[in-house]
Amino acid sequence: MACVVSVRVLEGFEVELGFSDGALRRVDLEPYLRGPIFEQVRRDPAAFRAVRVDAELGTIAWPNGADIDPDVLLHGRRPAAWDDPRA
Repeated sequence: MACVVSVRVLEGFEVELGFSDGALRRVDLEPYLRGPIFEQVRRDPAAFRAVRVDAELGTIAWPNGADIDPDVLLHGRRPAAWDDPRA
């Protein structure tokens, strides 16, 4: 599994992500910002821009604890949380 090693915020909800396997991807995160944990991230541009690489998790995360699985980001997969009716 490739891990996220770098993140650069672009415009809107787009980021450029670097992965441990050398892949570089431009990803629109808007579709992934669902559920209560992402509420602040969606509504507040400063909160969105606070995204950082969490080396322990190997992915991007926000100060409020929100994160997105690196496989979802690299391969455009459907997050498991989308199957949770509370999300």
